[in-house]
Amino acid sequence: MSEITDSEYMALAVQAAQKGNGHTWTNPMVGAVIVKQQHVLAVGYHHRFGEAHAEIDALNQLASSADARGATMYVTLEPCSHFGKTPPCAKRLVSVGLRRVVIGQIDPNPLVAGKGIAILRTAGIAVEILATTQGLNPAYNFFYQHQRPQVTLKYAMSLDGKINAAQKARSYLTGPEAYRDSQQLRATHQAVMVGEHTALVDDPQLTVREVPIDWPPIRVVLLHDAAELPADAKLFEQQTPVWLLAATDSRHQWPDFVQVFVGEWSPAAVMALLQQQGIQSLLIEGGSRIHADYLAAGFADHMIVYVAPIILGGQGLPAIWSDQGKAGTYRLVNQTKLGLDTRFELRRTSDVYRHY
Repeated sequence: MSEITDSEYMALAVQAAQKGNGHTWTNPMVGAVIVKQQHVLAVGYHHRFGEAHAEIDALNQLASSADARGATMYVTLEPCSHFGKTPPCAKRLVSVGLRRVVIGQIDPNPLVAGKGIAILRTAGIAVEILATTQGLNPAYNFFYQHQRPQVTLKYAMSLDGKINAAQKARSYLTGPEAYRDSQQLRATHQAVMVGEHTALVDDPQLTVREVPIDWPPIRVVLLHDAAELPADAKLFEQQTPVWLLAATDSRHQWPDFVQVFVGEWSPAAVMALLQQQGIQSLLIEGGSRIHADYLAAGFADHMIVYVAPIILGGQGLPAIWSDQGKAGTYRLVNQTKLGLDTRFELRRTSDVYRHY
């Protein structure tokens, strides 16, 4: 019988990490597996933001921490080295006497970024880095590598590239399968944003309604005057955070879950605010001018486009509406049928990403 490889044990840790999807908020999904003499002693993962990290969760599965002495731990992300909501994991791994730690990737967070590895090696623990798990937390990695959120543009359009039959009326283009998929997409982002036209014409809730999630995305609206948003807007029906980014604010009292930021909100200014607030992923759902602005500014990293098999024609609103004549080049990474509709996923072709 052949021995199980490091990569196979790491795959178990990845599977465990994915159980935390939708529950870890700005923390990464992380999984850990403890192995001794080719036997898996424990499997752990980061269950929820603010709770025990994966390494500690795995150790807690053991009958005694003494069982970890001389064992190997496989962990998808470098153990932390600092005090946050929990104590440093690297120091705990030293204290239980692990012989070896295999790490899926170095943590890009500058609070860690090799410091956890240094603690382990200084204590005499053998450390190996597989560099195979970067795809587990793409927005987390992007945020620390580029000092801004990863931005996804999402829209549904007709075969002739229109998102509405008329500029001041909402058109429902796609079917229930695309709707459910878009809810899954929204659940994977920490903030979702629309412009003033979309907020007033579509009157969206911008909530996650089809997916269980502990930390719903912050709902962000770009406005000229925050008071233009009516008090009975659907946005205010649920008390999850709303950020209004406005040039002016003439309304003096807002619900407790609404925060107004007054300023000049260019794409670069929005990126700076979200970076300062620790938001790692932004989903922009409309409208066509907002999409054009972020494409022109170089902040559209990822695109999800749902195409419905219909023609709107006439004076329908185009999906990307701009007089700047500047966009970008993208490559198709996935194409999926969803009922009668087709979902296209695209990523920027250039490896050069705009910082704010």
